[in-house]
Amino acid sequence: MSDKSTAENMLDAAKAKVNEGADRLREAGHNAAHAVTGDAHHKAEALEDRAKAEVHNREANAEYSEGKREANDGDGH
Repeated sequence: MSDKSTAENMLDAAKAKVNEGADRLREAGHNAAHAVTGDAHHKAEALEDRAKAEVHNREANAEYSEGKREANDGDGH
């Protein structure tokens, strides 16, 4: 995947998880706004945030797996 160290991969995985959480929180806010107002724009924004969250989730899993692989290689990078 890359020439990053185990620690760099794990840090990137953690950052992606934080971004995923923020996306899911925004999604929930837009869903709540849609439920209150019925404005379709909020529903569209919720769907966009859900898609972003899924991308960040995949990034986190890939970075974690790469970091784990690097750690098991024994060289750490």
